Amino acid sequence: PPEDPSVYDMICEADTVGVFQIESRAQMSMLPRLKPRAFYDLVIEVAIVRPGPIQGDMVHPYLRRREGREPVRFPSKALEKVLGKTLGVPLFQEQAMRIAIVAAGFTPAEADKLRRAMATFRKVGIIHQFGTKLVEGMVANGYERDFAERCFKQIEGFGEYGFPESHAASFALIVYVSAWLKKHYPEVFCAALLNAQPMGFYAPAQLVRDARQHGVEVLAVDVNWSDWDTELEGEAPIQDSMKTDELALPEACGGRAHRALPVRLGLRQITGFSEADAAKILAARAAGGKFQSVEDLRRRARLSPAVLAKLAHADAFRSIGLDRRAALWDAKAQCADDTPLFRALSDFGPEEDPHLPVMALCEHVAHDYARVKLSLKAHPMAFFRESFAAQGSVRSDHLATAANGRRLEIAGLVLVRQRPGSAKGVIFMTLEDEVGVANVIVWPKAFERFRPVVLGGRLISVFGKLQREGKVIHVIADRIVNHSHLLADLSDGAADLSLAGLARADEARNPREDPRQAALMREHMQAERAAKILPASRDFH
Repeated sequence: PPEDPSVYDMICEADTVGVFQIESRAQMSMLPRLKPRAFYDLVIEVAIVRPGPIQGDMVHPYLRRREGREPVRFPSKALEKVLGKTLGVPLFQEQAMRIAIVAAGFTPAEADKLRRAMATFRKVGIIHQFGTKLVEGMVANGYERDFAERCFKQIEGFGEYGFPESHAASFALIVYVSAWLKKHYPEVFCAALLNAQPMGFYAPAQLVRDARQHGVEVLAVDVNWSDWDTELEGEAPIQDSMKTDELALPEACGGRAHRALPVRLGLRQITGFSEADAAKILAARAAGGKFQSVEDLRRRARLSPAVLAKLAHADAFRSIGLDRRAALWDAKAQCADDTPLFRALSDFGPEEDPHLPVMALCEHVAHDYARVKLSLKAHPMAFFRESFAAQGSVRSDHLATAANGRRLEIAGLVLVRQRPGSAKGVIFMTLEDEVGVANVIVWPKAFERFRPVVLGGRLISVFGKLQREGKVIHVIADRIVNHSHLLADLSDGAADLSLAGLARADEARNPREDPRQAALMREHMQAERAAKILPASRDFH
């Protein structure tokens, strides 16, 4: 249904993780300012966060006029017809062409050449050739020179990438449909995005975290329940349950009350797992029912020991009563004919209970990230929270109530790095901790000081000043510390996940080896191991 107020409420809150075109940091910062309340607002939202409008100084005048802080005036009735919908600011290529014709006396053919110059962007850079003709033409038609030069400056911005209105409208339609699905069917939205990976700004871990925050139950990969794709669990396939408009609509739109279904992660979520092996599992399960043991799965699905090990590493045997370590033990036992240890054991009858040590929760989380790119058990930051809190670091949910301008420290996993060409060297980073996300701005001077950490850190802490503008919150970084090596401790099940370091002059205790150098080498090796645990951030430069 068009123009659903609840969808626009969600968009105005920048609750748009995963939503086409408006999930980037720049778009999410713009949404609470522009406050879209109708479809054409989305058309403008899509078009305004582009290098062209930004470089052409169109963004702030438009926002000021939209908020009533600046009057909307038109120097002529002709230009009011051209720029009326965008409050006197040219945001679309078609408007630039109409200005050239209406105000500067361009012929349609000359305006089309201007369009082509705008469409070439940086590759050719010929748009400046039209400057004199446009400015002088507007002056000759009675427009003030200052106004004409500002118009051309804005039009010149399209040489850095701007949208035609028709393009922005097409994108806006997908924005609205995506946001409508996220609002009313968050479980469908989550499953669909996971099945379409890799795409967008956010990795599976963040998409699942966002869905769970919206009340969606997400279930782990399991040999007895998972299909290849991530699916909804507990009801008929979606194509059978959505045959009429009445069934498809949520209650708010005149349909039935919607009950969110659990999302079951698919076997595709397992790193390195093949669709062909998944098909064997599904066929065997359909023919003979659920699997009772690892050996039962191997025999009926005819899986190799290597494939069984992948499933065990992914902790996919919970429905059989086996955790990751026990399942891996059983998976290794399936290759008894090739393993001297198990071949020898077979001569002494059935194997006794091995009494395997319990795997620590932090180990499970590390292996979850390494094998299925996310964990439903806990967030990695939860294991370091006590140490970070002891040194004064705050959680991301504290930022909403902290005083504007306050200095603070925030720590988390790096999700996204963005360095837009229009941002003049500014880096935008998104950090995630156990309760949410925090947005960080790194100005060029800070970037040069902490370049290796900014570009390569997985787990970092940021010291800086809180900046709040309405509902948009950033931390302006002035110091950044890399803690990525600590992630290796998760896979070790380390009891002491602390940030403690060595004091100066400790080398005096052992003159043969500098403990600080040894610590640096250990950190380097740990960082290499940590890189294999967590998926890389999604970087856009």
